Amino acid sequence: MPRKLPFRVIHVSGQDESYRAAELNYHSPLTKGWQASRYCLYPQDIVIQLENRSRLRKIQILSHQYLIATKIEFFVGDIPDEQSQDIENARYTRLGYVSLSDNEKTGYKARELKSVHVDAIGLYLKLNIHKNHINKYNIYNQVGIIAINVIGDEIRRPTDLTDPDVYLDPDKRRAIEADPSLEGLYNKPDFISPLDDLAFDMYQDPEIAGIIRKLEKKKQEAVLQERFEYAKKLKAAISELQKVGEKLGKFEVEKRQAVENEDYDKAKLKKVQMDEYRLQVYKDLNLPDLLETSGSRHPQTIDLEPIRQPTPPRLQELSYRTPPQTPPPRTPYDERPLPAMKNKDQKPTSDSPPPPRTPYDERLLPTKPPPVPEEDDPPPESSSGITGEPEPMGEKELREASYAIDVFGEPLVSKAYSKTWSYREDALLAVYKQVQESSVSGKEECRNLLKATIFLVKRAIDDKVYAVFKAGLHLLRMILTEYIAKHKLQKQDYVYAVEKTIPNLLHKGGDTAARCREDSKSFVLEEASFPDVKSTNIVPHECTKPIKLSLAPRQAQSQCEIVESLYRQLGIKTNSGLTVDNLMQFCVTALGHNSGEVREVAERIIKELYKEAKEPVKDYLPPDNEKNRKITLYRQLYEYFDRVDGKPSKSEVKKRKSDDERKKQQEIEMLQQQLQQLKDMASGKQPVDESILENKKAPPRRPSVASKKMKQDAKKKNDKKKKDDDDISMYNMDNICIFCGERNESFTEEGLDLHYWKHCPMLKRCTNCKQVVEIASYTEHLLTECELKTNYQRCPRCTEAIPKSDFDEHTAAKSCNVARTGTNHCPLCHQNIGAGEEGWKSHLMSREGCKQNPRRLLALNKTPAAGKTKAAPKGKKTPR
Repeated sequence: MPRKLPFRVIHVSGQDESYRAAELNYHSPLTKGWQASRYCLYPQDIVIQLENRSRLRKIQILSHQYLIATKIEFFVGDIPDEQSQDIENARYTRLGYVSLSDNEKTGYKARELKSVHVDAIGLYLKLNIHKNHINKYNIYNQVGIIAINVIGDEIRRPTDLTDPDVYLDPDKRRAIEADPSLEGLYNKPDFISPLDDLAFDMYQDPEIAGIIRKLEKKKQEAVLQERFEYAKKLKAAISELQKVGEKLGKFEVEKRQAVENEDYDKAKLKKVQMDEYRLQVYKDLNLPDLLETSGSRHPQTIDLEPIRQPTPPRLQELSYRTPPQTPPPRTPYDERPLPAMKNKDQKPTSDSPPPPRTPYDERLLPTKPPPVPEEDDPPPESSSGITGEPEPMGEKELREASYAIDVFGEPLVSKAYSKTWSYREDALLAVYKQVQESSVSGKEECRNLLKATIFLVKRAIDDKVYAVFKAGLHLLRMILTEYIAKHKLQKQDYVYAVEKTIPNLLHKGGDTAARCREDSKSFVLEEASFPDVKSTNIVPHECTKPIKLSLAPRQAQSQCEIVESLYRQLGIKTNSGLTVDNLMQFCVTALGHNSGEVREVAERIIKELYKEAKEPVKDYLPPDNEKNRKITLYRQLYEYFDRVDGKPSKSEVKKRKSDDERKKQQEIEMLQQQLQQLKDMASGKQPVDESILENKKAPPRRPSVASKKMKQDAKKKNDKKKKDDDDISMYNMDNICIFCGERNESFTEEGLDLHYWKHCPMLKRCTNCKQVVEIASYTEHLLTECELKTNYQRCPRCTEAIPKSDFDEHTAAKSCNVARTGTNHCPLCHQNIGAGEEGWKSHLMSREGCKQNPRRLLALNKTPAAGKTKAAPKGKKTPR
């Protein structure tokens, strides 16, 4: 298995006197690393020599935070078998290179760790370091490397594995099998232990790191011996020691900084704290018992070479002494020890003395007493084997919760961070009691307590356990209704509490558990109604922020439902924080979400808002045109707006128009069918049906150019002609114009069409739609039938159809001829004429008739043969 390979630097092209290359030979938190000389020439070379010829599997480089090289090349060197082991005889093979970041994004505060996986055999490793990245901190154009780590397998025997005799000769084969390092060349797994990683040694206390490695070896032996309970203890102890080692490494760095700053009091305090902490951890872990060489549970004397000697009696007395009343000054890192691990095999007895108090936890917390377990039931254990106390916090968690730790103390905050939900719930109950009974008087102290509480509330709201979530809501309700008002804080403190927690509540609204979703929505609506919170309008302001289109559907729907409920609860007419602007911006964004449920809720809000605000709502939507109405969502909204305004929707108007067109087409088809029947009867193809003649349903010859009214008038005229002229055959109607009464042999089907179209004095072509209509019904055609009927309006004085563009001027002038009752009004010459059909014929066809009818003169100038046919004597038929 690959492991960490020891090495030493044997050559360097240049170095700073304060940061020599020998620093690379050791790994610890205090390592300063190597730096190139000032204003050096590039590239710079570093050559390291391994203890034995090895197979390299992984190379790690930890770069300086601002003395950063642009590129580092790697070369592996080996010496031929016939030459002596000397660097001059080495032959190098290039493996490749890595590029390093300029570190500008981190503000030159983080170090970049590069890990390169290789597969090469050699004795030397050469690093070719190229020029530096330019930044304001690197004023001398240097490059620096903090640490180098090489992981691989040692090759202790120079046996040629490519020789077939190695596998054929039993002696040579046994020699290979006896050497585990050689065996790793062809059948060993590539697993690399985390304890061999560079990050482990660079941030761990060296003494603790050595103990961890011993415990890891013990754990592997215990697994092979199937001592799983012992292996479980070792695993828990290793996890605990890793956190302790990181903390001691921090203390060591701080102690060295204090020495460099000549602050020896602080350095002494750090040293005492480290020794006390180290001893306490060793005692709590029962380290000698864990490091036993046999499988026995009885402790044995173990050679703990890397462990420091016991501290002087003065320090031991200090570690068990009652803490002073005044706490020591705080440092940038938490100095209290992590909760000690207890041996779960050791059962408490009544004779055993209580565990000594440590000098670090000085706050008495009003915690809820834990339930007393029954005698038969063992106390609950955490996953790490700790009983009765929550597991310790990691370094990242300590930094994150540093503000809350300053206010409530680490034991309480560690409960809030525990993996056991009952500890988290107990922590929130303790915070509730402490905040409710708080008697601090200073405004700043009250705000500090508020901020620390809100920090824990946010974690509780995001908690997956319902009981912890409810405890967080209970605590937040008390903060908003009691604590801030009790200490007379300002409105900005209400705003702070809501602004910090409402994003978590909205996110909880997308939880998979229905009761969590409903409780979060109910609480948002509840806090919006709190008197002091309502006056700030902070809840509507936060809830109506437009959502992201990539937001999860369940969370987006929940937020839309909250906004809908807020609108129904608060409205927009009062000073509620809800306006047409913020509501419509929120809803328009929600309409673009890919979830149908989200769009549906947003559509409901818009419809309710339109009932109250009307037209301003339309300003936020796309224009109402045919293009946008093709989109189903907008068409439904526009149609709803029309119904609210009392207007028929465009779809209803379109449907009504299509129904009218369909009815008109049916009538035309029926008339055409009847006309065809009359033609068949006139030609003798069909026997005479007296019912058709009596019902007077014969249509005119040209229904396509005559209006419906023209057809009705034509039937009336045919009926009248039949009564007056019985000798005129009804079967010879093909040669007679039913409007002007002219008879002509050329009036075939095509001839009549031409007559209607150009010559009949009773007809006129519409100037707009070009349809041939009767002059008597021309006004009605313009107002009801024409394609441009919407452009005309009836004059109440003369009853004619006047264009709307001229209507106001026409009615204001009052110069039109007033229509008289009992007379007809000509739309051509605007004169009142005789009543009835004869009045129209006399006016439109006589020599003294309408001067504005151009067809009148054409009819008068025709020859008598083409003129009107006189009525035949009664009882005689008109010749064919």
